Amino acid sequence: MEGGTAGKPGVEARTLKGFRDLMPADVLAREEMAAKIRSVYSRFGFVPLDTPALEPLDVLTGTGGEEINKSLFTLKTPEGESAALRFDLTVPFARLVAQYPEKFKLPFRRCAVGPVWRADKPDPGRWREFWQCDIDAAGSDSVSVDAEVVAALCMVMREVGLGRGEFLVRINDRRVVDAFLAGCGISEPQVQKHVLRVVDKLQKAGLENVRRELGPGRTDDSGDKIRGVGLDSAVVEKIVQFISVKAGNRKSVADAVSALVSRTEGGEAAINQLMALDSALEALGISDSEAVFDPALARGLDYYTGPVFEVVLPGAPDFGSVAGGGRYDGLAGRFTGTVIPSTGASIGIDRFIAALRKLGRITDPGSPTKVLVVTIPGTPPGELMKLATELRTAGIATEVFFGQTGVKAGVKDQLALANSRGIPVAILVGEDELKAGTVSVKNMGAGSSERSDIKDPEAYRKAGKAGQVTVERGKMVETVRGIIGG
Repeated sequence: MEGGTAGKPGVEARTLKGFRDLMPADVLAREEMAAKIRSVYSRFGFVPLDTPALEPLDVLTGTGGEEINKSLFTLKTPEGESAALRFDLTVPFARLVAQYPEKFKLPFRRCAVGPVWRADKPDPGRWREFWQCDIDAAGSDSVSVDAEVVAALCMVMREVGLGRGEFLVRINDRRVVDAFLAGCGISEPQVQKHVLRVVDKLQKAGLENVRRELGPGRTDDSGDKIRGVGLDSAVVEKIVQFISVKAGNRKSVADAVSALVSRTEGGEAAINQLMALDSALEALGISDSEAVFDPALARGLDYYTGPVFEVVLPGAPDFGSVAGGGRYDGLAGRFTGTVIPSTGASIGIDRFIAALRKLGRITDPGSPTKVLVVTIPGTPPGELMKLATELRTAGIATEVFFGQTGVKAGVKDQLALANSRGIPVAILVGEDELKAGTVSVKNMGAGSSERSDIKDPEAYRKAGKAGQVTVERGKMVETVRGIIGG
């Protein structure tokens, strides 16, 4: 056998760093979560679209910033074209809108679910391949659309069972930040980007480290030197004052920020937009306990041009933001030369699930199989398959136990297997049942409940019959439905 022979492996079974294999419970949890998110998004008018995993390299580079460029997985196509795996679902959407103007009557709303890839350092809930669930709205520059995207994120949080205080949407506006930085004498684009990258580290690095990095730089815990922005101390303190603004509600934060930026070029207009966003959020029923204005929010991607936001779960701070987004009016213009105002948000499904698991707010879904047809000596396999076909035709997920090579499994072993997989019903048909035209239907949950506190072996054996009934073959489906519901 090429590559090795039985008993003598030739290749180590392994996964790449930052990647993972998903067991059935993980896949089912992801599918269930994606379905809940899609359900919410559809209520806001977002329709499904999809794009390829691979994009031309020049489509992706220069959109997310220097750090994103470094994290791209690149390759060559068979034709020799440079390509990369998509790092998010937003840039491909902008490319799509620009490429097919005849197919999209603006304004247009879409949602998408799929994997993206980034060669980042793996962290809790952060992998190099992960799934996102996106919404994007193209064609309108109304701040009300930004507010609706925030409202959709809030509705998703409520849909999965999170209440007030268990999630928080942090909101800022890049126009406010740009006006503030310009007022500080920071107008060179590369310096502004450096400042934003440093401020974006605030939650992880802390205020003092941010202060040092805005100035001469610092040494991190590993001993590595981190280059500073090189701002003088007075400017650094102005930025620290700006990102430290806190208040009891969105309007109060906007008022406090207004005092710092309103006299700068573009500052008044930016603050007016922030006030308009607050009014739209109020109209949508988004409270100050669910969404706040936070001048410290920067969002690392370079393509944002207006409001930016992210969702955090205060009870799971190690996971950082589980969702984020913002307005990106210039992204499609890279391809068209004209502005197509757009805004959107993305939920990192895998990180979101991991955070909810840590909070104990999500349980792994059980097996999709509802019935196990048990193999009993003397019962022809064809009869078992007929039973399974009848159940499947009735819409009931059914598995027949055909045995495991080299392992003898009795009825007890098969029932134990059903229990371990969370299969709620077992069907048993022996020679007697075949002759009588009956089947035995066992409610696995009832049997487990009856035996849970029994110590006597004989009583335990008898209790094993609990929840088991023998019915006519024609009543099998009805009896199973009575147990599983539906």
